[in-house]
Amino acid sequence: MRMISVSAATVELAVADGLKQLKVGRERAEVIVKTAPSKGFLGFGARHAVVEICIIEDPVKDAELFLREMFVAMRMAVKVEKKSKGRDVTFELSGDRVALLIGKHGKTLDAIQVLVNAIGNKYAVKSYRFVIDAQGYRERHRQKLIYDAKKLADKAVILGREIYLEPMVSSDRKVIHAALQSRKDVFTQSRGEEPKRAIVIIPQSLRVKDHSSRELVQ
Repeated sequence: MRMISVSAATVELAVADGLKQLKVGRERAEVIVKTAPSKGFLGFGARHAVVEICIIEDPVKDAELFLREMFVAMRMAVKVEKKSKGRDVTFELSGDRVALLIGKHGKTLDAIQVLVNAIGNKYAVKSYRFVIDAQGYRERHRQKLIYDAKKLADKAVILGREIYLEPMVSSDRKVIHAALQSRKDVFTQSRGEEPKRAIVIIPQSLRVKDHSSRELVQ
């Protein structure tokens, strides 16, 4: 929580100064008067007002504001639509040049998403999950991951060996794990360290062989 203490001749001046320092409007601030101002008597005992100002946190508003300001700075006319479900918030981007924001394999979109999550959750008491999408890219990408995972799983079974996928972000790995979780002929593992952590698709037959060899060793 962002909080500052400000002193001025009057409460009003102290509040105005504090809001200017915090760069927020009055509707986003909670003000607590710690010391009331006093003129004293004959010039003695005079004191300034002291107030504490806390920002009322709004992670969703902070994230959306960051997005809009970023596009203004980039001189891009991008429409931002918000969809919220609890603490899951999706910002859908649209516009003539929005394809530039997706980037190769969605890397630009992922980078923007990382920034938005960092900005939105910077002062949040409870974290939000922000997703940045453009032209339905996320769902198309998810369907392609599932399709490729099933094909590679079939290949692993036919060849009887492990199949390594290329390194990918955590959200993509979760899609692959979930897509193959119900299959009885393969299982999946994540191996390596970020950012080179990758999924391995392993035939169940190798698990059986490995288990049998361990029993023989014992």
